[in-house]
Parts: sequence; C-alpha cells; structure tokens
Amino acid sequence: MSKTFTDDVRQFTVDAEDDGIRLDRWFKRHLPEATFNIVSRWSRTGQLRLDGKRAAPGDRIETGQLIRVPPAEAPKSAKPKRERAPLSRDQIDFARSLDFHRDKSALVLNKPPGLATQGGTKTKDHVDGLLDALDYDLDTRPKLVHRLDKDTSGVLLVARTPRAAAYFSKLFSTRKTVKIYWAIVIGVPEIQDGVIDLPLAKQPGTGGEKMHVDESGQQAKTRYKVIERAGNRAAFVALQPYTGRTHQLRAHMAAIGHPIVGDGKYGASEAFLTGNISRKLHLHARRLVLPHPDGGTLDVTAELPEHFTATLASLGFDPALADHALDEAPPEGQRAAQKRAAKAYAKDVRKARRGERRQRGTGNMRNGDAKKGRR
Repeated sequence: MSKTFTDDVRQFTVDAEDDGIRLDRWFKRHLPEATFNIVSRWSRTGQLRLDGKRAAPGDRIETGQLIRVPPAEAPKSAKPKRERAPLSRDQIDFARSLDFHRDKSALVLNKPPGLATQGGTKTKDHVDGLLDALDYDLDTRPKLVHRLDKDTSGVLLVARTPRAAAYFSKLFSTRKTVKIYWAIVIGVPEIQDGVIDLPLAKQPGTGGEKMHVDESGQQAKTRYKVIERAGNRAAFVALQPYTGRTHQLRAHMAAIGHPIVGDGKYGASEAFLTGNISRKLHLHARRLVLPHPDGGTLDVTAELPEHFTATLASLGFDPALADHALDEAPPEGQRAAQKRAAKAYAKDVRKARRGERRQRGTGNMRNGDAKKGRR
C-alpha cells in the first residue's frame, strides 16, 4: 500500500494483495482507527473517493486504484486493541505439526478431532489462536477461510495473504469447491449410492447448536456412497456436501436413520458401537479440491486420525477403496428413491417428537390435577 498526502487529504494506492476485497475491509486492514461509522459518514458526505468517484463501503477495489481519504479523526470511544498472548514453543511446534501443504498463497492443515477451529466463550484452545505460528516468511497473519466442527478432523484451508483470503472465501461462498468426507455410520443405508435432499433449520430450544429437518429451512443436499459394510452393524461411507449448512453431514445421516458413529448430539445412545470402538466422532474431511489463486488446482488429502484408523481395522474396512468412490455421478433413479425415503424418515421423527410433547403435556395435567386433589 503506497500513500501520498495533499492538504491533509490522504491518498492510497491499492496493492495487489488487496485486489477484489470490499472497501470497508481495506479500512479494517490498513486504517483500523477509521471505524465503519466514520467510513460510512465519509461516503454519505462525498469525502470518500475511489479513482475520483464517490465510493461506498461495500464497493470492491482493484489493484492500482486510488483511494482518497479525508484527514484522520479519532473515534469518539476508541478502545485499546487487545493484544494476543505470545505462543509458547510447544504451541508453535504443535501448530506447525498440523501443516502438511504450504505454498505462497495457501496453507493446508490436518486438524485433529477435539480442537475447535475458532474460539468462543468457553473455548480457549483453537486453530485461529495458533495462526501466529504459521506466518513463516511472510509479514501477514494467515487467515481461516472455512471451518470444521470441533470433533471433525481433516483438511482445513488457511489463506496466507489477504488476496488469497478473498479469493478462497468467494470460492467457498459460491460452492466452487469439492469437499469429500469419510465417515463410519450406524447400520447400513438401504440405498447404496444416493443424495439426501432435505432442508435444515436450527432446532428450537437448542440455542442454535443443533439442526433438524424442516421444510421451511435452508436447502441442504448431501451425496453419499456406501464403501463397505460390517454386516448390518455399521458402514464405511464417503460423503460430499453440495451445500454448506451447519452440521449438515451429521444431521443428514441421522435423518435417514444412520447417525455417524460417536455423534451423540444427533444419534444419542444409538450412535455408539460396543466393544473396542472409540466413542469419538468418526467424521473426517478427507479431501479438498479447488482452483488455486496462482493458477492450476489445489488438490489435498489429509491422513486419518488414530481412532478412525483403528475403527476401520477393527471392522475390517479397507480405506484404499474410498478415495475415488465419488468420482462418478450417483445413479439417477436412486436419487428420487433416496429423497422419498429421507422425507418419510423425517416425517416419522417429527411425529415421534409430537407424541413426546403430548405425553409430557398429559403428564403435567395429571400432576396438576393431583395437586388440586390434595388441596
């Protein structure tokens, strides 16, 4: 970013690293003291210009464009920026042990199960908190461009530059990526190769932490294929989400009666196998394929965590059979049958929930009558 000053008015030239991002994002990166409210006011009053023309905070900027910014002004209630605590040697070594692909624009991590992608109220250990260890030879801090559930392992893409972050984020938001997951599920789906096309919404009363099938929810579509089966006990499946809803794979497999092994949230007690099978979630982001910002294709594959490998061996499953299982499209006739079966199962689940609510209501009425009688 180069800059010049004329009568206290500042002018900045957009660098290649900021090509394609929103103007308000540029301010957040380079002039964080100019809050969104200040930038919006400059825009409304015509003081903010892009190549001499009036600009809005949401405008996309391009390399070489000239940004005209009014004289600096301090925000009315400026708060000191909270500094991140420096990482320990052990944290740095751990973060770098997750990195299995690195080029000038991308880092790819193999996230272990149990490590959150981002922090929260009760989450102190997370990938985002380790990114300072992964800047390597660059001055910019790497940035997450998508997420995995805490208990899901596997491929996690991190952008090394602001330009790459904008590029990758757009690919994920426009669904121009191919994501392949491996899972072990309870039981064996009747249809071996199908598509689950069921809308999902946040389940009421769960604080937004659980999804359920809801006709008024957001469209959600998942391809799955059974790789191998262990009798009727369990199946090894490959999964490909066509949409990116919260907990989509977990909610969809549970919705057709085959929850992922170890997924107590969606499968309750039925999601666990007896014997020496781990109780951890058996869902792994195996492969990611997408266009690379510097040309060509980024195609990466993450090795399985120990508990998943052990379960495959225990059930007699061969991972070598799964890597290219979804290369061909699913049989067209099975897609319609799978959609009917999935909707029928979801209907049964809703009926069961209504029955439970009625029973609880009847029980409460009886308790109320009993109390009245005691009076």
